[in-house]
Amino acid sequence: MKTFVFPMLAVVMGLSACAGGGPDVMRSDRTQMTLATQGPGAAVEPVRQVLAAQYDVEDIRISVPSKLKVSEANMFYPVADIVWRGEPMGNRHAQVMSIFKEAMDRGTHTMTTGRKVLVDIEVERFHSVTEKTRYTVGGTHSMRFTLTVRDAATGMVIDGPRLVAADAKAAGGAQAVAEEQMGRTQRVVVVERLASAIRSELSARVTDPMLISRALSQPSDVTLR
Repeated sequence: MKTFVFPMLAVVMGLSACAGGGPDVMRSDRTQMTLATQGPGAAVEPVRQVLAAQYDVEDIRISVPSKLKVSEANMFYPVADIVWRGEPMGNRHAQVMSIFKEAMDRGTHTMTTGRKVLVDIEVERFHSVTEKTRYTVGGTHSMRFTLTVRDAATGMVIDGPRLVAADAKAAGGAQAVAEEQMGRTQRVVVVERLASAIRSELSARVTDPMLISRALSQPSDVTLR
């Protein structure tokens, strides 16, 4: 996935394969979709929009509570808060912490203008796929975290706390094996998705026509969602 920054701009194309909505839907990406209405064969078409970072992120504080239940059961869908098989067996809380730290740093390292803020991330769920699921049908890396943005000087909350959903498709069967061989491991996938999510959550839509035109003129750097 590539993100175009100009300055601090990212082009996003929203394309959804399922319907949803309502005030209680958790935000993950500020993307849009439009439904073509020309005739009975109308299809969902992507709408491009440009996002710009809102803050100067001074620090990100990440918490993976010890109360989150871990499962190592090799079944299709173990009931647990943390299910992670993308690294050798070990301290799963520590592994999830490392994943979030890398992703949050990657997603915010260019955010250096605007109001100075501290970002608090509390992991609520990190439910990836088991070996049994990955090498058969595939599934979803289900990731949830609570986001709180605070003024760096005063500590005052300026956004949140709110729950963010950052799910990613988990390949299965032959596709999973092929991705592993190409270096696209499960860790690569989840870090990429979490970085994209935090980037979107800390950005706002750009309406300046000139800036939009500049960003959209870079087709090779479009972020697909």
